[in-house]
Amino acid sequence: MKYRFIVLFALLPFFSFAQERGIGIRLGEPLSLTYKDFIEDYLSYEVMIGMAGVNNSDYYRKDFENNPPASNSFYQSHSASKGVSINARVALNEDITDVFEITQGYLLGYAGAGVQIRTTNVNYSYFQNIASSATQPLLTEDRTNFDFGPEAFAGAEYYFDETPISVFAEVGMFLELIDRVNIKGQGGIGVRYLF
Repeated sequence: MKYRFIVLFALLPFFSFAQERGIGIRLGEPLSLTYKDFIEDYLSYEVMIGMAGVNNSDYYRKDFENNPPASNSFYQSHSASKGVSINARVALNEDITDVFEITQGYLLGYAGAGVQIRTTNVNYSYFQNIASSATQPLLTEDRTNFDFGPEAFAGAEYYFDETPISVFAEVGMFLELIDRVNIKGQGGIGVRYLF
């Protein structure tokens, strides 16, 4: 039984040319592991799990000021670290190989939409009373910033002829609806192993 798995694993690259399913890595925003498969020739779905980048400083300062730990809390500073990002999306794909006169492999253009969940760990430093901040200790509070909303994206993916690899590049936009409305540009490049 063990030898069957070894033989199957060794032959996997030869079977990969007949299928479009792929797993790989996406460098960009968010940095993710990606799995993509086709439902139909023109329709694909993708799941990504990775790390989300942090928002700008004003975003977290406004978040603190809108939801302070106490009514007399005054923001001093914060630090934010990357959290988890999970994406689920679908895309329409179109073969655009002839448009670019590609003679080896093929190129798919795609556009689609999905949903995204992101978390960020934020540590706030603040004073309880600004008038006497020189004599008061600096207080801290840890929070997890949770973002959820739709995303839209477009890109292109090139499939090599003689190797079970594809490379892709894309741009997109994430519309945060929870915990507050915010628009964030995204994009990335990546590679997938096809199996």
